[in-house]
Amino acid sequence: MSDLDVDVLVVGAGPVGLFGAYYAGARGLRTAVVDSLSQVGGQVAAMYPEKQIYDIAGFPSVSGRRLIANLVEQAAPYEPAYLLGQEAQRLERSPQGRLQVKTSTGTDISAGAVIVTGGIGTFTPRPLPAGEEFLGRGLAYFVPDSAEYAGRDVVVVGGGDSAVDWVLMLHPVARSVTLVHRRAAFRAHQGSMAQLTASPVEIITNAQVTATTGGDRLERIELSTGQTLPCQRLVAALGFVANLGPLREWGLDLHDNRHLVVDSAMRTNVPGIFAAGDIADYDGKVRLIATGFGEVATAVNNAAVYLDPGAQLFPGHSTDQPAPV
Repeated sequence: MSDLDVDVLVVGAGPVGLFGAYYAGARGLRTAVVDSLSQVGGQVAAMYPEKQIYDIAGFPSVSGRRLIANLVEQAAPYEPAYLLGQEAQRLERSPQGRLQVKTSTGTDISAGAVIVTGGIGTFTPRPLPAGEEFLGRGLAYFVPDSAEYAGRDVVVVGGGDSAVDWVLMLHPVARSVTLVHRRAAFRAHQGSMAQLTASPVEIITNAQVTATTGGDRLERIELSTGQTLPCQRLVAALGFVANLGPLREWGLDLHDNRHLVVDSAMRTNVPGIFAAGDIADYDGKVRLIATGFGEVATAVNNAAVYLDPGAQLFPGHSTDQPAPV
């Protein structure tokens, strides 16, 4: 018996996967979305939540955080099941032809079709040299909500866009914010760096976290410079390692060992498995979020026909349909 039985399983909860959840719901398909990260949003939420994105049609600019929130809201009327913090691993096919996927937490999912929207693969945060024992007790890799940082002493570690974005977001609400980077040079966007240097945030360079101390929760950290800082919230923004992981064992054709080869219907070489977004590859591919939105709509429509050969490939325009309740 499966723990979950759906028409479509979307693997990857980034922008493309979330739009796929909406579109599948709009086509009347029961949908689940699985992602190895503990929050939706994929690379956008993990690496540049506060950055403005300028190439989404209809939005002169939109922050990564707002884009993800809008996509979740758009899909919400169709109640997709979100399976977060678990990786799609083993794939089998049932005697009836359905795709059986087991996740890293042991969840069994039976799906008529699978759409892989995994971006550049499974994200694994790069760990700090010290402090992993406080994960969930002061140490975090994401900042989904600034409210829990209010009135706290916060240390953000990193030198890229995510680190600087989170510092700029948190310093208005936190008691203090310190940015620690192991180098003198930063990789963050020039505009963000200008905001950072104009802020009251303390910046410590050429330093790493060497020790963390506290009781039930984190209380302070020590740096390689010999400094000790009060710290109730430590944000590790050291980047992520991404790879296809178990998808390599699914029998899918790969291009450059990183992307899934698809045809114009977004079909892979495995019947019932489609791909869209950055992970999909074909001649002339342009890797933009906007491109992925169109690809996943194509994938969903072709998956609908795969599930029911009598179904229409093109379901009509959304303006022809009643609004979701």
